[in-house]
Amino acid sequence: MNRNWALVILAGLIEILWAIGLKHSSSWLSWMGTALLIYLSFALLVKATKTLPVATVYAIFTGIGTAGTVIVEMVVFGEAFSWTKVLFILLLLSGVLGLKLVTTDSGEKEGGV
Repeated sequence: MNRNWALVILAGLIEILWAIGLKHSSSWLSWMGTALLIYLSFALLVKATKTLPVATVYAIFTGIGTAGTVIVEMVVFGEAFSWTKVLFILLLLSGVLGLKLVTTDSGEKEGGV
């Protein structure tokens, strides 16, 4: 895995935090933190899409964010657990992993343009 894919994964992990911040922020300080996380995740995403295919990057970014947010809500915030949710999260993650596996280095844009 190269540096740009690491940026996509990091951006997706940060997306989990800001998505939870959208629901649970209650003070101006927590809203400012949420806004900062949104900026940071998209800055990393934009940097990664300079050399990686945008469609694949965005699908992976949102997949990580969606699955992670559902898992954190169930584990940390007491959202109702459902095996059906777990099944669909696994299905989503298998699609994300499949996209990553079929996106080869030859599909990457050349740097500088």
